[in-house]
Amino acid sequence: MLNQNSHFIFIILAIFLVLPLSLLSKNVNAQIPLRRHLLSHESEHYAVIFDAGSTGSRVHVFRFDEKLGLLPIGNNIEYFMATEPGLSSYAEDPKAAANSLEPLLDGAEGVVPQELQSETPLELGATAGLRMLKGDAAEKILQAVRNLVKNQSTFHSKDQWVTILDGTQEGSYMWAAINYLLGNLGKDYKSTTATIDLGGGSVQMAYAISNEQFAKAPQNEDGEPYVQQKHLMSKDYNLYVHSYLNYGQLAGRAEIFKASRNESNPCALEGCDGYYSYGGVDYKVKAPKKGSSWKRCRRLTRHALKINAKCNIEECTFNGVWNGGGGDGQKNIHASSFFYDIGAQVGIVDTKFPSALAKPIQYLNAAKVACQTNVADIKSIFPKTQDRNIPYLCMDLIYEYTLLVDGFGLNPHKEITVIHDVQYKNYLVGAAWPLGCAIDLVSSTTNKIRVASS
Repeated sequence: MLNQNSHFIFIILAIFLVLPLSLLSKNVNAQIPLRRHLLSHESEHYAVIFDAGSTGSRVHVFRFDEKLGLLPIGNNIEYFMATEPGLSSYAEDPKAAANSLEPLLDGAEGVVPQELQSETPLELGATAGLRMLKGDAAEKILQAVRNLVKNQSTFHSKDQWVTILDGTQEGSYMWAAINYLLGNLGKDYKSTTATIDLGGGSVQMAYAISNEQFAKAPQNEDGEPYVQQKHLMSKDYNLYVHSYLNYGQLAGRAEIFKASRNESNPCALEGCDGYYSYGGVDYKVKAPKKGSSWKRCRRLTRHALKINAKCNIEECTFNGVWNGGGGDGQKNIHASSFFYDIGAQVGIVDTKFPSALAKPIQYLNAAKVACQTNVADIKSIFPKTQDRNIPYLCMDLIYEYTLLVDGFGLNPHKEITVIHDVQYKNYLVGAAWPLGCAIDLVSSTTNKIRVASS
């Protein structure tokens, strides 16, 4: 009897001991997927940024660690895809404009893990092209894009994240992106570099200034501040930034044609006889009977830039805009976009390298050669010139030189860095504003992780 009772007690004890362990084991196993889910969100974050420019649309996908260090996506440090033309080319067909982004959206969804897509912010910033559309054409296009993102994407987006990017935002994002890639953020403002980004429709200048300069900084003609206060990488910066709408490379051509006030233009190559279309307006492109002239082109370009416009402030760049006061934050300069592209076509820049040291005078020297060359012979001298740019090569080079020297006040022999990409660790990263935007977006959303209840 005793033996039977002992056996029974042993079985009961075994059940009470084994059952809790079994239940505990099941609970632990159930926690593993949730824990992995949490860790994946905490350890990496993605951002999808659409750059809807005047010449085309691009998508950038960035991946960050918890300290906002860039992580590779596949074999590259970012995912990038581009398409042409830009959204502004579909002014009369908003749905077609939105549909032009579908390949870019599909590409982005292909690289962001599906379980992270609902937590991944998507922003589209339209730049100069849409800014210049008349009436409500731009807003109709943006609404069509919002509908596309809402109906065909699982990314996290808001209506206000699909908008026309203010020029000062574009300039500040560009400054943040380049200085981030160069490892300057978090250092004293004197260690940062100024940025000049020459797009198709606008050009942006940005650089950090001292507290003393900030204290006496004026406002622009619209009553808005020229200087933004930024807190980046645990450091405060006073960032002077201004965007010059209608003074990008392509818009600048139109301004020069307007300034000539007749059918012939001294900036047009000899042998040219056609039209240049920009912003829905056709401009006659024809050189004078005597041929193009770099000196007359320079005078016309200065007039187009309004170099001698009234300056109500102590120091101005062009068209009456305050220049920020200069200083150590402008000691080093990185110029991007068309400065690199046009420089590459005339041999100032070797496209085998992501950047090059250059001087404004080199653009003028190349212009002197281009301006005295017939349109039919330009390829024999500058074989890398793109066909679509041939009629305007003299004009483009003069414009870039005049913008740097007469506009922004650079010494013709000052050495600047002309960039297309920036070396970051073992990768090349495109010099563009979307990275700065991504840093801002991810910084504001990393603490808003949402965990599914199931």
